Amino acid sequence: MAEGKGIDIKIDRTAFSVGSLDDEPDDKLYWLSKSPLERLQAIEIMRQIIYGYDPASTRLQRFFEIDEFA
Repeated sequence: MAEGKGIDIKIDRTAFSVGSLDDEPDDKLYWLSKSPLERLQAIEIMRQIIYGYDPASTRLQRFFEIDEFA
């Protein structure tokens, strides 16, 4: 289990279904049944997985600029 920004990521490995490509997708109904907060949490989890982002160890880059005073 990974944790990120207070979100516990759990994968249900028992949930599995086989369908045909001709079947009508039910994704829209699934996401409409979720609260806005749950949708945002899911987006954040997918973003972390896709970009390999770990909020516990990632920091902002620092840029230094040197100006000469005349």
